[in-house]
Amino acid sequence: MSPRREFPTTPHVKLGSSFTKEYVNRFESIPDMLELDHLTVSGDVTLGKNVSLKGTVIIIANHGDRIDIPAGSMLENKIVSGNLRIMDH
Repeated sequence: MSPRREFPTTPHVKLGSSFTKEYVNRFESIPDMLELDHLTVSGDVTLGKNVSLKGTVIIIANHGDRIDIPAGSMLENKIVSGNLRIMDH
């Protein structure tokens, strides 16, 4: 754990079953979690490079839907659900 973390507790992280086998394919890089308290991710979700997560973040893709968090995103105390695909062109 980073000594720069304000509180000495580890963030509470819950990953859905989609992350058991495909963990490496779902994260382009490890998100910045220095200020993260709680993370829940479920469903077909991917995170781009340099994503920052702060506070409580919940990301849930509905069955049959997909959520792609773009590179460089910062999510702080957010709930993301449903279907979200942002594509570079």
